[in-house]
Order: sequence, then C-alpha cells, then structure tokens
Amino acid sequence: MKQKTVFTIKTIRRVCAIVFAVFSCAILFAQTAAPARTVARMPARFPGAIRLRLPPRIYAVPGIEMNVYFDNICLAANPLNYVFDVKCEKGRHQVERWTFVPAEGDVGQFPFVIEVRDETNAIIARAESVLQVAPKKAGAGQQISVLTVGDSLTHAAVYPARLLELCKAEGNPQITLVGHVPGERNPNVRIEGYGGWTAHRFATFYKEGERQSGMVDWKTWNSSGSPFLYADSPGKPKLDFARYCREFNGGKAPDFVTFLLGCNDNFGASDETIEASIDTMFKYYDMLVDMVHQSRNDTKIGILLLVPPSGTQDGFGASYKCGQTRWQYKRNQQRVVERTMEKYGKREQDNIFLIPANVNLDCLRNYSSSQVQWNSETKEEGRRLNNGVHPAPEGYRQMGNTIFCWIKAQLAAEQ
Repeated sequence: MKQKTVFTIKTIRRVCAIVFAVFSCAILFAQTAAPARTVARMPARFPGAIRLRLPPRIYAVPGIEMNVYFDNICLAANPLNYVFDVKCEKGRHQVERWTFVPAEGDVGQFPFVIEVRDETNAIIARAESVLQVAPKKAGAGQQISVLTVGDSLTHAAVYPARLLELCKAEGNPQITLVGHVPGERNPNVRIEGYGGWTAHRFATFYKEGERQSGMVDWKTWNSSGSPFLYADSPGKPKLDFARYCREFNGGKAPDFVTFLLGCNDNFGASDETIEASIDTMFKYYDMLVDMVHQSRNDTKIGILLLVPPSGTQDGFGASYKCGQTRWQYKRNQQRVVERTMEKYGKREQDNIFLIPANVNLDCLRNYSSSQVQWNSETKEEGRRLNNGVHPAPEGYRQMGNTIFCWIKAQLAAEQ
C-alpha cells in the first residue's frame, strides 16, 4: 500500500511537470506572436536612414488635386533608388507621387501610410498621416480675412492670388486678404511678403516712417521696416499687432494668419550649424506667433512647412553659380521641416496648425525653366531648371491649393 502511494505521487509530479512545460511554451509562443499581430494592425513609424517624414494631416477638398511627391518627404540623393509603397483607400500611386482629386462622396478622414523598401524588399522607413477631405461647401458665404506673411515666396503674391481665385467659386467663403499691395495686377491681393526677409527681420527691423497701404516699388517695400513694429511713447519699437490691424484690417485681427519662413533664415547653414540656425529662427518665429495671439487668441495660425528646392542642381547653378548646392539646401530644408513638425505639431488646441505645403509641390515641372542648348557644340536643345528656391506660377498655385484646403478644413470644423 505504501509503495502504491509513492508511485502515485511520482506520477502526479511527472504529469504536473509536463503540464507546466506545455503551459510555459504556450505563454512563450503567445508573447512572441503578439507583437507581430500588433505591428500588422498598427505599423510602427520610423524615419529610417532616409529620414522619411509625413505631416500629421494632408488636407483635401473635392475637385482640387492633392499630391504627395515622394522626393519631398525624405532625404535621399536619388529617391529612385527606393520603392515607395502608399497604403490609402483613396487616390492613385504613380511613379513619383501619390495623387488624388476627391469627389463629394469622399468627404471624411482616411489613414495614410507610406513604406519605403530597398532593393532587397526590406522596409527601411515608414511614416503615417491622415488624409482629411473637407466638404466642398464648407464655410459657404462666410466672411473671412487672411494675412499671409513670408519672404520672397510670399512677395511673388501668386499663392495668395490663388486663394482669391478659388474662393470665387460657389460654396466658398468670401475672403479678404490683409496687408500691402505688391503690384498693379490685382489690388485685392494684399500680403506681407518681403524678398530676403527672415523671422528675425520681421520681429526686430524697425524703420521710422509711415507704412504705405498702396502699391510701392518692391525695393522700397523691402527696405521698409517690419510692418508689425511701432515705436511706443519713449520711442522704443515693439511688436504691436493690434495697431497693425487697426491700420490695415479695420481694427479686427484676421481669422487666419499663415507664416512661410525659413528659406533665408537657414539658406547658408551647413550640417554643423543648422541646429543653431533653426534655434535662432524659432526664437523670433515664436515672437511673431505670440504677437498674433496676444491680439486675438482664436486666430488660426498656419505654419507652412518649408517647401523643397527645385528638382535638380541646374536651378541652383542658374541662381547661385557655385555658391550653393541643391543637396545642401535640401538637407537644411528637410531639417527645418523636421524640427517645425516637432515644435509646432500637435498644437491645434492652441490654434496653431501645420500646413503641408512641402508635399504638394512638383519640384521638377513646376519650377521655372528655360529652353537652352545642351552645350555649345550641339544645336540640340532641352529644358533646364533656372531657379533654385522660387517655384514657377504653377508651383505657387499648388501651394495656394494646399492653404485653401487647410482653411476649408478649419471652416468645416466650426460648423
């Protein structure tokens, strides 16, 4: 009887050991398998060596083409060396871009993911965003005012003019642009855009004399002081947006203010100096943002992500001879975009938004170019880009489309 009891206890112990081993293996397998299932449902974001970045939102409106050009969202000497894989239920994946013209039935929000693969088909980078399609009639008939602030890309006055053009169609807000008139072509195109200017200059450059609200020569305009600086009673200049609005917008702060700065602020930076250069830019950028919100805290401020340069070195050779390369400027521009997203992203509760102007710009076809001989010993001609950082009118119009879609999204959110 005693031996039988011992045998039973040994048997029980063996059975328990086997059950424990099987159970442990099951737990280990579950722990190993779980992350794979999670990754499949929610891919992890990582910029990889090519520093792939997407803005948090890509805005669109029915009837207007929206694009994401692959070269614009990463830092690669030759993006054709990689395979870009777009995952979105809307739009079309082409060689150099994702493109989409929404219909009225496409209104809504949709996940947007891009994966980048190398020649072995390994995923080397992944980024995600949200495609947000606003209703075509968002803000219909509503009166809004918009102030566009920037450097020579704003001074060209094409993307503000595009906003006016788009708002003329039925179902859109009635828009008033705030600022000075840059030329005789359209007195309703009013801006604060100055060639060569930086955030530092807008925040600190004071010059005595009354600002002119009418048309002035662009050189006179650029040499004038910041439109936002006024001398107080002791004569010390300070940013006074409320006074600016009294002079140029009937005393009311604009509903929307956009800033497009960063080109001149960081043009001459190198890999060694770019971080300090951006730090300096942000110091004064913050002053301008605060200036607006001190006057009216519900003004929606749109920070335009700095647009990429022209698509080849030809544009830089034409503009700067041997003074700058496209690759170095692109490196600077990409770092400005990255840090702008880090600093001003996820600030919607503060009425600060990112406008993804950088993704929707064809840098090969919508920068200015000219027909030239390929070399002196041939009669054969071809087109070469002839400007490094300033788009052609078609490129500026793409920028205007992006801003318009952002404004429509904000108006839709208010309804």
